[in-house]
Order: sequence, then structure tokens, then C-alpha cells
Amino acid sequence: MKIAALYDIHGNFPALKAVLNELKTIQPDLIIVGGDIVSGPMPVQALDCLLRLRKRTNVNFIRGNGDREVVEASRGLKLPQLSDQGRQNQQWVANTLTARRLEFLSDLQSTTEIHTKNLGDLLFCHAAPESDADIFTPMSPKKWLKTLFAHVNQPIVVCGHTHMQFKIELGKTCIMNAGSVGMPFAKRPDAYWLLINSSDGIKFKQTQYDFGRAAKDIGKSNYPAADDFVKNNLLHIPNEEESMALLEKISKNRLK
Repeated sequence: MKIAALYDIHGNFPALKAVLNELKTIQPDLIIVGGDIVSGPMPVQALDCLLRLRKRTNVNFIRGNGDREVVEASRGLKLPQLSDQGRQNQQWVANTLTARRLEFLSDLQSTTEIHTKNLGDLLFCHAAPESDADIFTPMSPKKWLKTLFAHVNQPIVVCGHTHMQFKIELGKTCIMNAGSVGMPFAKRPDAYWLLINSSDGIKFKQTQYDFGRAAKDIGKSNYPAADDFVKNNLLHIPNEEESMALLEKISKNRLK
């Protein structure tokens, strides 16, 4: 059984298209879309592409914090956890989506479990098993990690949310972060994802695409932060070390 885990697309439709084109050769039995699908410059194109794909391929979706925030914005909620720019971005996405698309996002589950013959049970969540917003990295204290995964029985957990690929061994639990298709923290700005093969193990994957053409497409989107997205999430991106330090700081502040 082959499973492709695509996380944190963030409305980067050109990156998503490139990954899906590569998957035509791999032909996975299942695609897991791990949340934060629409929070970005081309939300309608990204979501509709995946919904069309679901008609001919086995696709499971789970909810990310970004998807939840977009739905909350559509309902007039204030999103106090976000910056002013973040709230403006999520409101723009909410206004762009139809009621049918928003209903789809609101109905998504927070986790899904898949059984494989050789690897056993896999738990897919967006951030952590019991929260779509908890932050952890390989730098996180073991005490915090044990708290987040205290109730997990599956040997393998696949997550995203922090936009970087990593593997953590926590007792009998293996935690795999799929990275981000649309907004990665990495050494180069490709689209990052995870390929799970029950007969060949789990592999970190990255897919190259045309950044110049993507920049033009995103620039035409009317997304409020389109220029910033192109500059800081497409042409130049934060590396893992910088990102881990920032994420750990955010996590510690939230826990105070």
C-alpha cells in the first residue's frame, strides 16, 4: 500500500499541481490531505483541484488550524490569536470561498487512522493528536512531547503544521512530519511531502516546480499578502534552524 501525505498546501496551487503531477507516476493507493489547504493566495483552485481528484482517486482530508480559522472568519469570529495581517488574510480567503466549500471545510475531522499490513496503524493529525495548533519540533523538551502524545497507541503518527520535515522517536511512537507543500521551512523552496510504502518504508519527498511562473500566478490572485507570499514563501524561504528557534519561542510563550 502506498500513501502520499500532502500537508500545509496553503493555497499554493502551483506547488500542489507539481506534486499531483509527480503522483501520476507513483500512483498511490491513498492521498492524505493533512490540513491547511486554503489559507493562502489561490484557495479556490487548490481546494477544487483536490475535490475533483477525489472523484477518481482515494483521497482523505483532515482539518488544519488554518481551515478552521477560515470557517471561523466566515462566521464573523475575531481570531484573536492572529495578527492584523493574519486576520485580513483569513477573512479574504473566507470571502473567496462559497458556502458549499466552507461547509466542506467545517465538516472535516481532526484525525484519521489508516491500517497497513507491514507498518501497522498510522495516525494522521495536523499538528498534534488532540490539537490542530500545538507546536513542537525536534528541539522540544521530551516532557512536552510526552504530554502531546500521551494517549497515542499507534506506532506511527504523521503530522504537519510546523512546515518542516523531521522524524522523532518517542518511546514506541515514531512521529513523522510531512513538511509543507506550499509554505516550507527548508533549504530550498520546493514542495515537500511524505510517501509511505508499506513494503518500502516512509520517505521524505520534495518536488521542484517553476517558481517564476508560480510567482506570476500568485501575483494575479488579489490575495492581500501576495507580494509577501512570493518573496518569503516562494522565492526565498526560512531554513529549518531559524524556523525551529522561532517556533520553540512561540511554543514556550503559549505555555506560560
